[in-house]
Amino acid sequence: MNFYENFISNLRLKKITVGVIGMGYVGLPLAILAAKKNFRVLGYERDPYRLKMLKKKKSYFTNIPSSSLSVFSKKTKFFKRFSNISDCDILIICLPTPLKKNRPDLSHIINSMKSISPQLKKGQLLILESTSYPGTTREEICEKLNSKFRLGKELFVSFSSERINPGINDKKIDEIPKVVSGYSRRCLNLSVKFYSYLFKHIVKAKSLEYAEFSKLLENIYRSVNIGFINEMKFIADKFKLDIFEILSISNTKPYGFSRFDPGPGVGGHCIPIDPQYLYWKSVEKGFNPEFIKLSAKINLDVTKFIYNKILSHTKKIKKNKSNIKILILGIAYKKNLDDVRASAAVRLINYLLSKKFNFVNYYDPFISSCELTHNRNKTSVKLSSQVLKKTDIVILTTDHDKFNYNFIKKYSRFIIDCRGKYNLDKKIVRG
Repeated sequence: MNFYENFISNLRLKKITVGVIGMGYVGLPLAILAAKKNFRVLGYERDPYRLKMLKKKKSYFTNIPSSSLSVFSKKTKFFKRFSNISDCDILIICLPTPLKKNRPDLSHIINSMKSISPQLKKGQLLILESTSYPGTTREEICEKLNSKFRLGKELFVSFSSERINPGINDKKIDEIPKVVSGYSRRCLNLSVKFYSYLFKHIVKAKSLEYAEFSKLLENIYRSVNIGFINEMKFIADKFKLDIFEILSISNTKPYGFSRFDPGPGVGGHCIPIDPQYLYWKSVEKGFNPEFIKLSAKINLDVTKFIYNKILSHTKKIKKNKSNIKILILGIAYKKNLDDVRASAAVRLINYLLSKKFNFVNYYDPFISSCELTHNRNKTSVKLSSQVLKKTDIVILTTDHDKFNYNFIKKYSRFIIDCRGKYNLDKKIVRG
């Protein structure tokens, strides 16, 4: 049997079942898109809450409306365990790749491969969408399947980087150019043909490693530039100048300038973590990437910068720090999301508590409670004029659209603005 031609034929007829492993920030939008294009979808998710919500066609992410799950039909099914793997023509792995002791933790991918490998059959297309260092797909998937299948003839393997920008809806997911690579030319061709049904623009990468590297480069580019602009914020502060006013001037240049805004630090899964994959692998190969290391340090230094602003105001109002009431506005790592992964705001709260600031609260309309270090928890307060009036320092860390900024300014005593939402005056400083 010619598995390659058979796959193409079935794909053309939409006689294809797409299995999505991991129904998180990457997997869920992909499953929705595949179902929208009339593919049969099987989703695999270990989290019981997510699984329950999926079966009810309800979203568990703020930026994905439940109405978008209405595309899931009777032929869409969800599983906790790796059942029916052999029913899938395409398997897309969308699992997290966190850091563990500053090293990439591929345990989610490795463990899933151990579970699904015995169930794989000839003629399937296996795609990795999880971000990792160059060589991951080849080392953790291809090399471990080589003894069982003739890759590129009996089983097809691809890597395709996700480019979702959570919370930003300026582009629909299918309008974002899709980078696709393959173990062989046939693997690449099959992946391109499949993704062409889902995405309007396909970008072919020369190899698995080119595609893996490009994903890291995109996120490191952001990390380095955010680190640079945060350092410019530190310097502007020494000159008693407003970095956001400076940026608005510089941004008028029609060429050679791309604006990045400073903030309370970086958060999310991508920007703080992805650069460390390449850093670790580069060091392993004998090269020390200074830009990656420096930008990570600067972005962490923002916490101390804000802390010094707090100390300065504490001295000014002549209050002991143990009695200072602080309110953090927004703990999501990015506006309009309910995601606190590697959140700079949460990092700030933990830091303040470690420095004996005993009265630190937060308000976030998307996040009702948050787990801190040392098994401590915080619950979002209700924002009111009374709460603001009783607070010594309000720190704007996440600029949610739901915030009433005029209301906040009216009733706040003192604001440390990390997002440039306010013009500077006597009670507002940059953080």
